[in-house]
Amino acid sequence: MPRAVLQTSTITLEPHQVIVRPLVTEKGMHRSTRNNAYAFEVHKMATKSDVRRAVEELFNVNVLRVHTQTRKGKRRRTKFREGLTGNWKKAIVTLDKEHRIDFF
Repeated sequence: MPRAVLQTSTITLEPHQVIVRPLVTEKGMHRSTRNNAYAFEVHKMATKSDVRRAVEELFNVNVLRVHTQTRKGKRRRTKFREGLTGNWKKAIVTLDKEHRIDFF
């Protein structure tokens, strides 16, 4: 029986397409002051190298490490209807000690 070949699409995303928005939360602010790590919602098809390149280009900083998570959507209900929010991808980017990102 022949094996199925996994086909990955090789799309190239521009830096402003990779980062959807910064995640400014209480936990994220704590992480940014203690560990110099920042969280972003990123495009679902973006890889770690895409995220690294986008953050370095957009914010002029040096990235040490990138962790990504694919987050599941939550169940939502309105009166008699039930649905799901969409799945999304989160990236936690750790910066070099002398670099910072100011969101405010």
